[in-house]
Amino acid sequence: MNIKSLLLGSAAALIAVSGARAADAVVVAEPEPAEYVGSGYFYIPGTETCLRIGGYVRYDIGGGDVGSFDGATSADVEDGGSNDTWFKKARFSLKTWTGQETELGTLKTYTETRFNFQNNNRNAGALGDVNPAGNTGASLNFAWIQLGGLRVGKDESAFNTFIGYAGNVIQDTLVPYGDFDTNVIQYYFDAGNGFSAVISLEEGSGAGGSTVGSYGVGTIDSYVPHVVGGLKYTQGWGAITGVIAYDSNYEEVAGKVRLDITPMQNLSLFIMGGYGTDDNYTDVTYAFPAGGRGFYKQWDGNWAVWGGGTYTINEKTSFNAQVSYDEGENLGIAANIAYDVVPGFTITAEVDYVNAGKIDDVDTLGTNHNWTGITDGDDAIGGMLRFQRSF
Repeated sequence: MNIKSLLLGSAAALIAVSGARAADAVVVAEPEPAEYVGSGYFYIPGTETCLRIGGYVRYDIGGGDVGSFDGATSADVEDGGSNDTWFKKARFSLKTWTGQETELGTLKTYTETRFNFQNNNRNAGALGDVNPAGNTGASLNFAWIQLGGLRVGKDESAFNTFIGYAGNVIQDTLVPYGDFDTNVIQYYFDAGNGFSAVISLEEGSGAGGSTVGSYGVGTIDSYVPHVVGGLKYTQGWGAITGVIAYDSNYEEVAGKVRLDITPMQNLSLFIMGGYGTDDNYTDVTYAFPAGGRGFYKQWDGNWAVWGGGTYTINEKTSFNAQVSYDEGENLGIAANIAYDVVPGFTITAEVDYVNAGKIDDVDTLGTNHNWTGITDGDDAIGGMLRFQRSF
């Protein structure tokens, strides 16, 4: 065999091997196209579960008095005195929804995780702490599973979610109307003809309320859960809703009744009243101030009232307002204008006012104050500008 024959034979062999490998080449399958169902939902490829992903990016700029929940104070870096300053907060919220039809009803999940960056000086004062801006960590605000009417997981209390929040204002807790974060076991019942109901077993959360300056032991201290029940009647004109909550720590009861009406197409109004017993709150001496308010009756005294509404000025602009007052003579007023610059991007300008009522207690430093963080009879005013891109 000469060199020429050897080269030709080798070339033929290479061509044959290359052809065989080409025939066995891996074919990458085209990705299965997503099938969209409903607004924002699509089927997860290869499953019968539909998924939606959403959320928002928000930036808040607040100024004014601390008691209005809009302003901030900080220690002067030169002399240690107390300076008023901006309150700034950026947030990214990531939300997911899933749904799947089963023989036992719709299987759903919902999650919301929030990431915040803010200055931590809502009430630093002249304490020698500048409280610089920084990340405040991630928070799991919602993570629940629901099959038919049964819901379990992390939610907000049915004392607020079932009856509704106190208006479309940013600072809707100038007079607080109940605490929020809790683990739940709930059952929702739709009786038809506009009637619905809920029963919720709740754990509570924290050693204090979720609103600025609120106090009380929230998390259950035994195997006995907090219990919330609610009834609602909904029609085209609006709704009537009632909720009642049993605080197992203090063995106290609180309730709220709400009326929502829509007198015209571009106007919605609400009024909500709350009442709670408080015989056992002062029995607890280690809370701050002594006794606190428990998980549900966050307002001062036995009763409180909230009212307000939303007026849609045009397709881009709405006016929102809320007035709140409790037996402790605490008065809160909040109003804003929300403007949709483009779909999904809203700018809201709000003004908030608080007039502090009677003193709740004297704290361990001997300072007279109420839940607003300002002294008896004083008032506070502030404002906030919110930029929010929702998707």
